[in-house]
Amino acid sequence: MTTRPFRILGLQQIAIGGLDKGRLARLWVDTLGVPVTGNYRSERENVDEDILALGVGPHKVEVDLMQPLDPSKRPAIHETPLNHVGLWVDDLPKAVEWLSAQGVRFAPGGIRRGGAGYDICFIHPRGNEGSPIGGEGVLIELVQAPPEVVDALAPRA
Repeated sequence: MTTRPFRILGLQQIAIGGLDKGRLARLWVDTLGVPVTGNYRSERENVDEDILALGVGPHKVEVDLMQPLDPSKRPAIHETPLNHVGLWVDDLPKAVEWLSAQGVRFAPGGIRRGGAGYDICFIHPRGNEGSPIGGEGVLIELVQAPPEVVDALAPRA
């Protein structure tokens, strides 16, 4: 294996899917008191989500409460309650290039702007013949960390 040209810095988010994000909010917002900081809706991604925040600044972790716009369409973001885990990465393009060369399978869509405004892409939950490394059932989002997050979370030499 060659030298990795990027670093995973920390947890950026967890995304929880259900048929009714209001029921999810009853626990996360009403009972636990995690504040809603935004919303995201995408027909292409079949998602209506509330974005919550634990912590502040570079240590903030999103908790995304997601429901499908149409439960009969794909992606079926509600069929796996823990929909995905997001990881901060210091150099997303280099990470995608290197990981692809190692046999990691990425979900369709490539690098694109995510609901929180950061560039993102997804490691597919399952590998295939051409790209045998996947998330072993877990969708993993790689999120380009902004400079302040890189500075706060990068290991010191």
